[in-house]
Amino acid sequence: METVIYGIKNCDTMKKTFAWMAEHGAAYRFHDYRKDGLTSGKLHDWSKALGWKTLINTRGTTWRKLSPEEQAIDTQSAAVQLMLANPSLIKRPVIETASGHLLVGFDPALLSSFIKSAQGEA
Repeated sequence: METVIYGIKNCDTMKKTFAWMAEHGAAYRFHDYRKDGLTSGKLHDWSKALGWKTLINTRGTTWRKLSPEEQAIDTQSAAVQLMLANPSLIKRPVIETASGHLLVGFDPALLSSFIKSAQGEA
């Protein structure tokens, strides 16, 4: 398994991530979770590893469009169901290495050390 970048193709943060990866010659496979979908199991795994609050983008348009009742999530299961119903709620990118290590968001310094570490795993 290779490094996989999960996100939405037309997102500005994703474009920055793709550009950074190309500039640094980092190999990856892209998974568009709006187009290709995500499983409940994958979201539960990520939530267990990172915490579901880390995965939900509460600053985006999709979050602001939710009703107060929908925003009142308080369990991992409720968060996963909300992310499955609204994939654009998931922060971008989510980068998963071959060994299952995860990084959420675009931070060039963190990404650099993360990718170097992932290349050392191969």
